[in-house]
Amino acid sequence: MYEDLNGKCALITGAGKKAGIGFGIARKLAACGANVILTDFVNRADEDNPLITATQAELKSLADSLADRFNVKALAVDMDVTDADSIHLLVDTLGEHFEHVHILCNNAATVLGVPNAIHTYDDDAWMKTIDVNLHGVFRVSKAIVPLMIQTGGSIINMASKAAKVPPLFNGAYAVAKAGVVMLTRVMARELAGSNIRVNAVCPGVIATDFTKWRFELEARVLNSTEQAREAEMVGTIPLGRLGTADEVANLVAFLASRESSYMTGQAINVTGGQLMEL
Repeated sequence: MYEDLNGKCALITGAGKKAGIGFGIARKLAACGANVILTDFVNRADEDNPLITATQAELKSLADSLADRFNVKALAVDMDVTDADSIHLLVDTLGEHFEHVHILCNNAATVLGVPNAIHTYDDDAWMKTIDVNLHGVFRVSKAIVPLMIQTGGSIINMASKAAKVPPLFNGAYAVAKAGVVMLTRVMARELAGSNIRVNAVCPGVIATDFTKWRFELEARVLNSTEQAREAEMVGTIPLGRLGTADEVANLVAFLASRESSYMTGQAINVTGGQLMEL
């Protein structure tokens, strides 16, 4: 527990899946006493995307569960990180409830157009993947930093092991996440004078719905099974298991707290030893 987070205001994007990293982060911060704003791009009737989040009612249910369990304020806001108007509406909503934001976790992400090599990748899928994963971090940060200037705070950007070791046939995601690492460093240098620290987290293979979808996709492509694909992946991880959303959330809470007060501009691996480099 980090007592200095008590009463702080934390915004987490991509927090609409109960088993996801974003909600795990929101749960951990709420457990430390932080008020939380959960945002995600909620499901529309015309959407056919296996990685889309929940409905607005389900997102609100997740927020309400944190408010009830930890006695904090918790808001649920439908937001599209690729839409400036949607982000502006979020800022307006925040202003009705909170004066400042102290913690921003840019977690929203997607993968489209996989599996494909560079020369077969669909242009629209490539651009959309980069728009969500990289430009979304820029847009949300640009909108929220003015709410952090007076008090200082911490921004945690969710990158990936893929930012440092490119996966096969998932180039747009890898390129976008590599961009997130550099954007983190740019922000860290530019915002240090405002007492805003900016770090990135690079998860490896974490047990989430996203990872389950990945194993299912790989199994179809390789004429294998989801269980076999998971076993093969676990075999490449020195700790011999998948990570959990809570383990990623533990690092995020540390980076949000004063216990990490001399850390900024870092991209920290959470990979069970699968990646042992900076």
